[in-house]
Amino acid sequence: MAGLRLSMWLQLLPLLLLAACASGQPVPQQADEDAKRFGPPAPEKGALYLYRPGYLVFPKAVDVAIVGGASGQLGPNNYIRLEGPPGQVEIDCKVGDKTGAAQVQIANGQIRYVEVSMVIGWWSPGCDVAEVAPDKAQAAILNAKRVEPQ
Repeated sequence: MAGLRLSMWLQLLPLLLLAACASGQPVPQQADEDAKRFGPPAPEKGALYLYRPGYLVFPKAVDVAIVGGASGQLGPNNYIRLEGPPGQVEIDCKVGDKTGAAQVQIANGQIRYVEVSMVIGWWSPGCDVAEVAPDKAQAAILNAKRVEPQ
């Protein structure tokens, strides 16, 4: 009987792992490919890429939000591209009751890149938000999947 239960759990394990990795709604493949060209934003706008590297240690999705704007969930190897008016942008992240935040100044026609990462806490994981260099961010984004903000 114990062998049967173990067998059932082993069969369900892939489904449980997929559920743990849940993240935002994927975009059509063409939209993903377009964003990976890192083209300039629309006139009178700036662009912001929020991405999460693909560390397998923390498969849980991170909630991200642009204060006063879009929100979404970033699982490992996910990213979001947003365009909006130039100015100061505040980005918040949340995992459980732990939060992180950063501000980025985006000029007209400019593209900025922000990495959202999970951090180890004493009792539970948290998150961190940090602006990164374009070359580092673009390398990670090329290996990621684009998801829709909400």
